[in-house]
Amino acid sequence: MYDSVHGITTGAVARRLGVSPVTVRSWDRRYGIGPAVRAEGRHRRWSPADVAMLEEMCRLTASGVPPAEAARAAREVRSSAVPGGGRASVGPPAEAVTEPVVSSAEPHPTPARRAVAGSGLPLGDVRQECRGLARAAVRLDGPVMEAMLQAALAEYGLVTTWEDIMAPTLHAVGRTWESSGDRYVEVEHLLSWHVSTALRRVAVTGPAVVSKAPPAVLACVPSEQHTLPLEALAAGLAERGLPTRMFGAAVPAEALDAAVRRSGPTTVVLWSQARSTANHALARHVAGTAFGVRGARTAPLVLLAGPGWLGRTPAPGTSRPTGLREALGVISRLYEEMAGYEERAGSTGA
Repeated sequence: MYDSVHGITTGAVARRLGVSPVTVRSWDRRYGIGPAVRAEGRHRRWSPADVAMLEEMCRLTASGVPPAEAARAAREVRSSAVPGGGRASVGPPAEAVTEPVVSSAEPHPTPARRAVAGSGLPLGDVRQECRGLARAAVRLDGPVMEAMLQAALAEYGLVTTWEDIMAPTLHAVGRTWESSGDRYVEVEHLLSWHVSTALRRVAVTGPAVVSKAPPAVLACVPSEQHTLPLEALAAGLAERGLPTRMFGAAVPAEALDAAVRRSGPTTVVLWSQARSTANHALARHVAGTAFGVRGARTAPLVLLAGPGWLGRTPAPGTSRPTGLREALGVISRLYEEMAGYEERAGSTGA
């Protein structure tokens, strides 16, 4: 509850917003959005109007707006909430803000603008939505992440959202985790869960699969736990109405062999994130697995997906796509060729 005289503490407002107290103090120091009234000798106390201002700051930065520009808009929210539009003694004036406030006449930030300090992640040149997703992830703001991912998928489609928003943010979190001990492990877990949820939602809402053609088998090689790139591929195939069997992480060699023999797939996609997990002998074995009736036996095309396969020439019967877009193209063409062959065969039989 609010103290009717003094407001609430920084710790309380931080818990309410889902950010750290350090972030709230940093916004006050750098962008001039501290509490409107400061009692001499007291810690910061935040009024309802102050909290409304911080909520707007969170909303804007989560959508990818640079912090200085977001702070300018957030201060206007508080001004409109204070009778007469005025405000008492505030923190640093606008001129003292360490990052220049973007003029209202400046065009909206372009997708490729460099990430502004504030996400805590080494993003580099990325889309605005990627910056916003990173900031929401660092704040552990699940609802905002979910909303941003759904909006991006609706506006840009699966492939662009994966390549330009999801994957760069996941990579930035992974790099930070690897270089700073256990820092950001919780960020990676929460972000991965929301990305996986968004991808699976695409898969289950895709068109019904009516093809009677053999499926595409998707699996991580033994000891490989990274499934999100395969989940993105599964979602893309589902969007196209193509039959898919997703076996997930660390599929044992014996289980993969059984899955291939039982399903008779058109293609098998094997994901390897690191060279230590790439199993070239297994890939050759799968590529050489023939099935079907005697005299018309076929073997699947094996796609070696992921950076773990780099550095060696693909064996016969295997191919190495460079990314999601190319993998979807290769698999789609296989099914198109299969459909064309069946149509020609049916015409001949008629």
